[in-house]
Amino acid sequence: MVERTLFGEEHEIFRQAVRRFMERDLAPHHEAWEEAGEVPRWAWKRAGEQGYLCAAIPAEYGGAGADRRYSIILMEEQARLNLTGLGFALHSDIVAPYIHHYGSEAQKQAWLPGMGSGDLIAAIAMTEPGGGSDLQAIRTSAVRDGDHYVISGQKTFITNGQTADLILVACKTDRSEGARGISLIMVEASRAGFERGRRLKKMGTKAQDTSELFFNEVRVPVSNLIGEEGKGFVYMMQELPWERMHVGIQAVSCCEAALEWTIDYTRNRKAFGKPVLDFQNTRFTLADCKTQVQVGRIFLDRCLELVLEGKLDTTTAAMVKLWTSDMQGKVLDELLQLHGGYGFMWEYPITRAFADARVQRIYAGTNEIMKELIGRTL
Repeated sequence: MVERTLFGEEHEIFRQAVRRFMERDLAPHHEAWEEAGEVPRWAWKRAGEQGYLCAAIPAEYGGAGADRRYSIILMEEQARLNLTGLGFALHSDIVAPYIHHYGSEAQKQAWLPGMGSGDLIAAIAMTEPGGGSDLQAIRTSAVRDGDHYVISGQKTFITNGQTADLILVACKTDRSEGARGISLIMVEASRAGFERGRRLKKMGTKAQDTSELFFNEVRVPVSNLIGEEGKGFVYMMQELPWERMHVGIQAVSCCEAALEWTIDYTRNRKAFGKPVLDFQNTRFTLADCKTQVQVGRIFLDRCLELVLEGKLDTTTAAMVKLWTSDMQGKVLDELLQLHGGYGFMWEYPITRAFADARVQRIYAGTNEIMKELIGRTL
């Protein structure tokens, strides 16, 4: 495999610590969390105690003050173990940056330290039952009433929805405008009129508490507005490229791990008196999968370098999301096939990884939307 140049010695020391933590403290419980449908608060608190939440947020606001390489390592190690129930990345590297980049000093002081410690769990509420990837079609409204906004509407497919204390809500503050009428407002789960709907039953990512959320004339102070009114869509477009990189990080790291599982399985599993790995079809399939994963790794790492340099554009981010998630689906399907009947058994990691990966082509903007975005540059 081509040597990675993205990380230095200090990053690899951090990786080993993260790996030990996830293998020892989190992975043994993940099956129980899949049964329960959510990750308990103690896991969030333990991650916060280790400094593994909000790693890229400055220390003055309760983060680790590290660059995004440390966030990347956290996501890679989570994907390597297929701990898809953990909503840490969305909390730390999607919601927290909105507050850090666009929020007021008072908002940063009020919310970020609790997010860094794991005392506050955050979610972001964009998607609506009739909206999907079309963020301009948001119908949830926020009507100004004196020093408050009154928020009414419904959101769905919300990660961390059942456990979140803070929800960053995309809503319309001006219905007469399209994208320019969208604002981002933080809603505390304790506010009157906020209700959690059912925990959604999904094909995969079963330990992730994905939920419906309802806002029934929820009154929040105007001071909960993130940034400027009407700038929500602009903020989302600025942050979405990094969110789409999350998909690529998860896809490539998961495939690298799945390749290792499958090589080990085919080396030890025998058919017709010899290891499955000795059959030409097995070796050719694994060779093809290894090549695809390596191509994905090189493309992804180059784009992560662009992220660190502040040079990643939305089109390239869309390409990363499109290619790596498509690759993940194809590779995991081939690797599952090499497990034979055991590939259909939930106790095997390849089975869970296959089911969990299907959503990668849907969220952060469907792959069809990615093609539209790329196609506009032709």
